[in-house]
Amino acid sequence: MYLADEAWPDLESYFESESLAIVPLGSTEQHGPHLPEGTDHLIAEGLARAAADRTGYLCTPTINIGVSPHHKQFHGTMWVDAPQFRDYVESFTRNLTYHGIDRVVYVNAHGGNIEHLQEVGRRLYDDETAFAVEWMWDESIPDLVDDLFEHNGPHGGPKETAMIQHLHPDLVHDDRLEEARDTGVLMEEVENAEPDGRRRGMVHGARAFYDAADNTDNGVLGDQTDATAEKGAELFEASCDQLVKLCDWLAAREPEELRPKPHV
Repeated sequence: MYLADEAWPDLESYFESESLAIVPLGSTEQHGPHLPEGTDHLIAEGLARAAADRTGYLCTPTINIGVSPHHKQFHGTMWVDAPQFRDYVESFTRNLTYHGIDRVVYVNAHGGNIEHLQEVGRRLYDDETAFAVEWMWDESIPDLVDDLFEHNGPHGGPKETAMIQHLHPDLVHDDRLEEARDTGVLMEEVENAEPDGRRRGMVHGARAFYDAADNTDNGVLGDQTDATAEKGAELFEASCDQLVKLCDWLAAREPEELRPKPHV
């Protein structure tokens, strides 16, 4: 069930019988020369809508812009500052609780959102308003990601490329995959950067960079030529299965299981 498609009288029965909402979140930011700027929110929306279709749980509209200032040097990247992002997510989540939702799965596909969604979940948990968890698709299937790609990369790499090839093949510039690989960097080059190198990674135990442009001229890492739509379909099905299981687990919990334990 997709909330925005429903008339309000037709939502009454859902709120009478269910208390879980699926909220997709991503970003609008550069993903290299080969992928659309909407990569993250397209993946999040695809997974959230599929999980809702398979389970009957409520899916909300997608939050398309996230915390992305670390991609600001590249044309078109949009972002909101972290405090405003947290307050906005907390506000609309509290709105959902007004209608009877007390558990939320944030289907997140942007690394820059992770800590902020977890902070919002903490706030809602502490005052016993709702139990909200942040879920990142690739973190639910790490072994499969490792098995499919020799040189992955956390941003604009083959895993995201494969997912968009599966979901929105018309938005992938397949003729630029070699360019993306050859003008970007492999993750190992960042992790093993020399202290005086042009690229800055972990230096003497410190994370010595803030922006993607500090490490990669074209904004991405990994070997994008290793991506295929078939691998994307495998990733999508495996991660969607994990999301469905998470939603079912959360929906089955008794309310007292989702509240802070009393002081010892």
